[in-house]
Amino acid sequence: MTAPAASPLPPPSALPRTNTRTELAALWALAWPILIGQLANVGMSVVDVAMAGHASAHDLAGISLGVSIWNIIIITLMGLMMSVAPMVAHHVGAREFTQVPHLVRQGMWKALGVGLVAMVLAQLSTKVFDHMDIEPHVHEVATGFVMIISFALPAFACYRVLYGYSASLNQTKPLMVMSVAALLLNIVVNWLLVFGVGPFPRLGGLGCAWATLLCVWFNFGGLLLWMRLAPAYRSTWPFAEWEGPHPAKLWALWKLGFPIGVTYFAETSAFGLIALLIAGFGSREVAAHQIALNFTSLVFMIPLSMGIALLTRVGQSLGAGDPVAARFRAWVGVKAGFAFGVVSAIGMAAGAHQIAWLYTNDAAVAAVAAQLLFLAAVFQLSDSAQVVISSAIRGYKVTRSPMVIHLTAFWGFSLPLGCVLGLAPEWLPWRPAQGMGAQGFWIALVVGLTVAAVGLLILLRQVTRARLLTGGQA
Repeated sequence: MTAPAASPLPPPSALPRTNTRTELAALWALAWPILIGQLANVGMSVVDVAMAGHASAHDLAGISLGVSIWNIIIITLMGLMMSVAPMVAHHVGAREFTQVPHLVRQGMWKALGVGLVAMVLAQLSTKVFDHMDIEPHVHEVATGFVMIISFALPAFACYRVLYGYSASLNQTKPLMVMSVAALLLNIVVNWLLVFGVGPFPRLGGLGCAWATLLCVWFNFGGLLLWMRLAPAYRSTWPFAEWEGPHPAKLWALWKLGFPIGVTYFAETSAFGLIALLIAGFGSREVAAHQIALNFTSLVFMIPLSMGIALLTRVGQSLGAGDPVAARFRAWVGVKAGFAFGVVSAIGMAAGAHQIAWLYTNDAAVAAVAAQLLFLAAVFQLSDSAQVVISSAIRGYKVTRSPMVIHLTAFWGFSLPLGCVLGLAPEWLPWRPAQGMGAQGFWIALVVGLTVAAVGLLILLRQVTRARLLTGGQA
């Protein structure tokens, strides 16, 4: 099999690398469809919670517990499956289009295995609810939600392979279209099943689970069909032939993806554990924490999308054997991420009270939420920078060192410091006179994210210099 005459990308010599404005335009052209797709994916969880909330308070509580487990699992899966993107990007940059189908097929084998394991682990995770002091109906909804939605995990893992494959070919608009279509479908099916419209049964919160299960499979199947029909994928179409698992390639994918999965798990689990620790301070603190976390999560989608696009840009340059262009693109992306952090920090700090009032009419909750949003504004600089820098480093296929940095930042700094400031345990000689509650944990997050950003910045500088010295070779 030989590469076709018409390849999906221009030759490396045609790729701009010296004009910052041109590079920013190219980066944003890749990033904005990813951003809309990411917001649509987040919107599915928002719809689940909103629909369940209108069904009953018990349904809302059960779905909230289920979504918390679902989010940790799918974000970890995203990290595990991210190894496909830099590897495909390197082949694309090197014009090795004949290597892409084999890599994607092996990625699908990995996804099938990882997705099935994740499905079993998700079902086992429902045992956590047995040890929580929650009402029977809440327990039933939370357990049922996770059990039903767990069957979406194999499709989600396979979808992330196609996601990385498509993004590495500079094809991000299909990802956006399918995610928005899945969100719209999710709204309709939720409405039908949660409230029992027409001939459909009224399932309450469990209707959210069935809706999300259907939409995840729809997203995977729809994207697969799009790729089969679109000319942009024709020269690298992976499924024209059957191929069994190749242990060597699967190991390469696992070795690259496992540290990313651990990195994602470290961050999401830290935020999840902080939410549990804050729960002991009462409903006001919990509500304020959720308001601040929800808003910052939405803002985070912008630098995250820029990072995914930057990974592709850097990986293609390295695949083309051009470490100078890779370094240029990496630092342009990092500067763009930091600039966005500055803008979002100013906006969040200036509008903290207004943002809080958008979420609640409770003056006490709004006051605490505004304080947390001000702290969130402080870490916008480091949070925006760290996600973009880590993505640039992954474009170099370096994943272990970022994993260590993130584990150190979140589990070595944020959680211990948060416990000291927020809880002020009596057995600790150096502690505040009184626990600071949610504010203490958010101050710790500022410290942890700053540690991550500085560590990753130093690492990126070392990685880019080393690759220049080796002429682009790993």
